[in-house]
Amino acid sequence: MSMGRILAVVLVIAAFAAGQQFGKKTGGSAPVVTSSSGGASYGGSTTGTASEADVAAAKEYMVQGSSKFVAGPPMTDVVVTVKDGESIQEAVIAADPGTTIHVMPGTYSETVYIDKDGIRLIGIVQGSERATLDGEGTLNDAILFSGNNIVVEGFLITKYKGNAIMSQAGNNFEIRDNIIVDTGVYGIFPQLGTNGVVEHNVVSGIEDAAIYVGMSDNIHVAYNEVFDSVAGIEIENSRHAIVESNFVYNNTGGVLAFITPGLPIKTTYDVIIRNNWISDNNTPNFGAPGSTVGGIPAGTGIMIMAADDVVVEGNIITNNKTVGIMTVDHNTAAELTNVTVDPEADPNSDRLMILNNTMHNNGYDTIPEIKGLMLADFKTGNPDIFAIGPSNDSCIINRHRYVHSGIDDYAECDFTNTSTIGNYLMPPVKPRVIEPGERGKIAYLGICAGCHTYEGRMIGPPVKIIQALYMENPHGLAEYIAAPVKKREDYPEMPKQDYLDEETRLAVAEYMLSVTR
Repeated sequence: MSMGRILAVVLVIAAFAAGQQFGKKTGGSAPVVTSSSGGASYGGSTTGTASEADVAAAKEYMVQGSSKFVAGPPMTDVVVTVKDGESIQEAVIAADPGTTIHVMPGTYSETVYIDKDGIRLIGIVQGSERATLDGEGTLNDAILFSGNNIVVEGFLITKYKGNAIMSQAGNNFEIRDNIIVDTGVYGIFPQLGTNGVVEHNVVSGIEDAAIYVGMSDNIHVAYNEVFDSVAGIEIENSRHAIVESNFVYNNTGGVLAFITPGLPIKTTYDVIIRNNWISDNNTPNFGAPGSTVGGIPAGTGIMIMAADDVVVEGNIITNNKTVGIMTVDHNTAAELTNVTVDPEADPNSDRLMILNNTMHNNGYDTIPEIKGLMLADFKTGNPDIFAIGPSNDSCIINRHRYVHSGIDDYAECDFTNTSTIGNYLMPPVKPRVIEPGERGKIAYLGICAGCHTYEGRMIGPPVKIIQALYMENPHGLAEYIAAPVKKREDYPEMPKQDYLDEETRLAVAEYMLSVTR
């Protein structure tokens, strides 16, 4: 191990320790936990707090155990063991809700789909040996789940074309202690879920986002190592999320908080990005051409686009060649990146809060667009912080520590830390129950919206294009969902969704053809 790597590990451990310290109240009392309808309470400043009932429930839950065990205790004492040479999927199919499935070390080349509640899928680690899911470069997805109260833990996942672990509209999930290498579009991808933990994972080699939180609430992303991907950690169209104590390096962009236009949920707010090591995110962008992340400039440490109430605190942000922290509105992003403006989404980033961060050697080879805009702002130097576009009620402390442009109108923050907030997690929330009449809508939101916006470009073509092709043929679209073929050179091949039953595929096809935004 090189000396630079050793130093990085030592410093990120220090950041982790700081995260543990700042994430708890003193005096032994429980941290404030907000619900998805509440806001955050910051040290020295309040923007709305959780209800008394939510806080009381959270405190009661924390007395019983760690607040990060959001899936709850095992629902039953039934444990099933899968051995090398056996099928994990067959064990899932045979299992009753609430079963714990232990997967022994070995190689398993399959896709695992969990559509029942309370399944705990645990890869057993013996020394250096793990249960390995190997897609062999041909399979699309490793683990998909639409059930509630799911745990996925302890796997090595590699060589899939689509996703390693994807949550599809399930609540109360825990994804931890997995090693994910080269799994196509996304590494860990919770979509349309409430109350989830993503922690202690190592993810690399991802064409979009190593960890991507989409249209979800009350999420905790902590103690992960993400590298060699286009986006390290992305919080997209989501609320009440904390990203802390992660080691984020050698990506194109480190940590992103976005509103992606054209998605059914139009907001991202109440996001805390704290105590992360965000370094050397200078990898050339190898995302899908024309996609949103495909337009991120290499060398971006933190990027905030149209998200509100974002706190950036206590991070070590170094050696990102374009900029340490960049905030941008949709209208400017449409010129700089691959973004189509959504008239139903607020295009600006408001109430941003930049607190104390350690920043060094950022912006040393920034892009011409930033150089030009800095000169227009009468600023020179290598930018630690660059902001473009309107931003209401934003603030910063100790601005003299940074080379900055575009934030002269930011006020001085009236608080210095978020120590009153441990996390936004709750006791297990009500499981999502999908009624027959909303099956198509939930499948669309939980699966399709991860790659398709209504009229902008994401991983897949816009919904409007799909509607033009299949408007009078929902059965044809349902068949394509099960067995897609590559039709266009300018988009990657769509992963097949044949794990969905025929009725669900038709329902989602009919819903997709009916949406108007």
